[in-house]
Amino acid sequence: MSARHAFITGGGSGIGLATARTLAASGDKLTLAGRKLDKVRAAAEEFEHAHAVACDVTDEASVTSAFAAARDRYGVVDILVNNAGQAPSAPFKHTTLAFWNEVLATNLTGAFLCTRVALPDMIDAKWGRIVNVCSSAAKRPSGMTPEYSVTKAAELSLSRVFADAYAAHGVLVNAVCPGPTKSELWMDPGGLLDQSAELAGNSRDEALASVGAGRPIGRLAEVSEIADAIVFLCSERASYVAGAAWSVDGGTVQVII
Repeated sequence: MSARHAFITGGGSGIGLATARTLAASGDKLTLAGRKLDKVRAAAEEFEHAHAVACDVTDEASVTSAFAAARDRYGVVDILVNNAGQAPSAPFKHTTLAFWNEVLATNLTGAFLCTRVALPDMIDAKWGRIVNVCSSAAKRPSGMTPEYSVTKAAELSLSRVFADAYAAHGVLVNAVCPGPTKSELWMDPGGLLDQSAELAGNSRDEALASVGAGRPIGRLAEVSEIADAIVFLCSERASYVAGAAWSVDGGTVQVII
């Protein structure tokens, strides 16, 4: 088919930006969305056909406005990648209701709002791809990131509900479940790697080795490896895949699901 229009939340860095690069290599047009417009605008400058929009996925009006701007620039959205999320690391006993609601809004409600806005055009076109970037923690909850684990498990359920409802309309909804990945979320100062090191009383290098050793493959993923799975699910080649929750985790979750 001709060049498609992909809307990627959290598109300014990490898995979102890696996905944008892989889609752009196929000639697709891109709308990169994020809370920090300067960040997604800088990312969009890398591509010939890319547009940056400010989008707070927890706010319905912001989501609606972002999709309207995307349509004005490149037409209807054919592909939605729900990548925006946050993964705070703290013992569950320190969780406040405000903090819980913040993580829930970003990791679950954001995917719901974006999907709901994207669906009507996809249904009309009888073609669409939606990929929710979940986590291996959705399948095997982590005590290191309890709120994240619970909200990502709920996102898997949301993904399945939408898949069942709209596959017959040509809209295929799936999820990918990455394990630890060399994205900014993990690798930036103060990120999950540093948080893991602090909790274990290890150095950063020791924590990196320990996290890698926890996967049968023996290392963290590169962002491009997660992007490759996402882009396949966005393609015509995934025409008989709906409601899947693909583990792209180096063997982290050692069960057959």
